[in-house]
Amino acid sequence: MGAGELKVEGGSSKLMEAGFDYTSDASKPTVHYNGSNFRSELVIEQPSSFHGGKNSKYNWDLHLNNKLPIDFVTHLGAGQANLNLGALNLRSVEVHMGVGQVEVDLRGTPTRDYNVEIHGGIGQAIVHLPPTVGIVANASGGIGDIEVHGLDKNNGHWTNAAYGHSPVTIHLDVKGGIGNITLTAE
Repeated sequence: MGAGELKVEGGSSKLMEAGFDYTSDASKPTVHYNGSNFRSELVIEQPSSFHGGKNSKYNWDLHLNNKLPIDFVTHLGAGQANLNLGALNLRSVEVHMGVGQVEVDLRGTPTRDYNVEIHGGIGQAIVHLPPTVGIVANASGGIGDIEVHGLDKNNGHWTNAAYGHSPVTIHLDVKGGIGNITLTAE
């Protein structure tokens, strides 16, 4: 998504259910599904012809299936993203920020380890982590602050009390750009 507002959460009985709100037909997103591989691939893209403006709107509201294993990848340009992914059956998460704010909520009860990578741009990243599973996080900022709540610094990593005791661990790697990063495991 080059510019706009993105909302993602679980709750769909299908692979995905989506609502798209845009100003003109030229800005209609494209949806591609390839189910022929061992792993299926669903790609949603903003058309390169979209150039936003003062009176334009561009919003995606995506609901994904909670049971299917998902590798979630998003590339964001300018705008805001609310990614409520904790109820999903995640295998991995990768977020590339542009300019704006992204809030990633991973609170849930995962049944397997998974990796999360967040690459910051210019703006703010807020990550909510489940306190009941192991968390090990690396967070390095460019220009800005890193705030951490509910995690302790151990041997150069941030960990929670469940780390090393829980059968499930989330491995988080956050690299900031210009802006603030907040990690919360409370």
